[in-house]
Amino acid sequence: MTQSNQVAQTGYLTRMYLRHDRLAIIVWLLGIVSMVGAGASKIIGLSGSDKQVASLGTTLDTPSMAALFGPFTAVKPYTTAAIFAASMMVFTGLLMAIMNIFFAIRNTRTQEDNGVLEMVRAHSVGRQSPLLSTVYELLLINLLAGVLSAVTLQAINMDGSDVLGDWLFGLGLAAFGLMFGAFTLFLSQLASNSRGATTMSYSLLGLLYVLRAMTDVQNVKYTWWTVFGWVEKIDPHGKNRLTPVLYMLVLAVVILVATFVISSERDLGSGLLPDRPGRSHASALLAGPTTLVFRLERTSIIAWVVGLAVYGTSMGTLFNTVGDMMNNSPMIAKIIGPAAAASVGRTMTLQFASLMSVVMAIGASVPAIATMLRLNSDERKGWLEAIHAHSVSRWHLFGAYTVVGTVAGLLTLFAGTFGMALGGQGAKHAFNISRMMRSFWAFTPAVLVVIGVVAVLVGLMPRYEKISWVIPIYAVLSIYLGGLLDFPEWTKKLTPFGWINKVPLKAVQWDQAGWLVLLSIVLILVGYILYKRRDLVEN
Repeated sequence: MTQSNQVAQTGYLTRMYLRHDRLAIIVWLLGIVSMVGAGASKIIGLSGSDKQVASLGTTLDTPSMAALFGPFTAVKPYTTAAIFAASMMVFTGLLMAIMNIFFAIRNTRTQEDNGVLEMVRAHSVGRQSPLLSTVYELLLINLLAGVLSAVTLQAINMDGSDVLGDWLFGLGLAAFGLMFGAFTLFLSQLASNSRGATTMSYSLLGLLYVLRAMTDVQNVKYTWWTVFGWVEKIDPHGKNRLTPVLYMLVLAVVILVATFVISSERDLGSGLLPDRPGRSHASALLAGPTTLVFRLERTSIIAWVVGLAVYGTSMGTLFNTVGDMMNNSPMIAKIIGPAAAASVGRTMTLQFASLMSVVMAIGASVPAIATMLRLNSDERKGWLEAIHAHSVSRWHLFGAYTVVGTVAGLLTLFAGTFGMALGGQGAKHAFNISRMMRSFWAFTPAVLVVIGVVAVLVGLMPRYEKISWVIPIYAVLSIYLGGLLDFPEWTKKLTPFGWINKVPLKAVQWDQAGWLVLLSIVLILVGYILYKRRDLVEN
């Protein structure tokens, strides 16, 4: 087949993908650009005086903020633009990466799993056209997101901003998103289905994010080697580096070339990594819906458990660095004394552990939500028809996904919390494992409430159930950026994670945990009633 035939009808497919994804594209672009604009406007409102600017700079220049959003590299006197870039670059880049993973898998492996791509390629469409069309779509989406972000910052015109810094912010995000889109397309060629591609893509994203967090707290020089850290090294409204943008674009091109080479040799519906041969006879673990769902979600659950365990352990190893910031300060020791400085160091370590606990709890809700949403998506694909044909009740099937989702969320939360407890045992400011495990017991009810809310959405609005992803996204925005941007306290209460006190710094509020568990049970029962009363979902 000639090269022209390999990419035949690429333009038509690109227009088709854009038309099919137009609503999702608009939602993502509005979300990212609105967040950029709202963040800039809020920081402007908070920095009305030199004292407020200095306070924001002090808040950002802490290990916990460096782990989440990157190091605070602004130089005094701080400007609004410098504070905005320091607090928003890494976090917005994370959202850009998630957006690209979503669209890259949606139009490649998901299309193959659903049989859509097979029908498309039955017509006069080139072998590489679907992949190239997805690349064009990602390029357009990222470019729009970057340009709109830059134009928004230009219109807001923060103190200390300039044209170069605003456009480096926007185009840097675009390059970062395209790079992760390329990673996802490459991993989609390795995996044999969309579930595997999704798991591998988010595992890579999580690994690179953890490496960046560790190097940013311990030694920022090594952040250059984490790939994820390139987006923060642009340093808009600071050093205004163009080099990281070029690095990301070059790496994206290299990865895409390798992707097209693999795609040209790969069979439709298969992956480069071979599947293991299955059993000749089904195991006892496939005897019912619950064990079947667990078997299908096994790889994803293992990936999340291992990933959050690694993240927790990594954060635990940073306890020394956090605590020594006070201990090793001669000025602080002279003012409050060595003993008081050590006590403050322990408190800072526990504050850091509290922030990381919220991160892990929000992260643990992700596999739980994903598992719950499989119920309707598996129905749409026709995978549950054989189960419905047997004497399996709606309650049994609904309960299977709920039980597996609960196990996935709580097991992931336990792995992250226990990992942080173990990782901190070698630190000077080590704490008893039982104290660190307060985070697990305190945040377990919050994860259960999330599962309950998703259960209601699954039963009530199956077509719009993906708004469930607003829960972890809003939790991050309200609890982290909310504190930084001085959001009202009630905004945190709109998420179940906002009701939990600062554990392990404080003790678990068992009475509050009790009513959260009760609320989750009620929500799950309501979700089941709604699911039982509605028709089955059809594609």
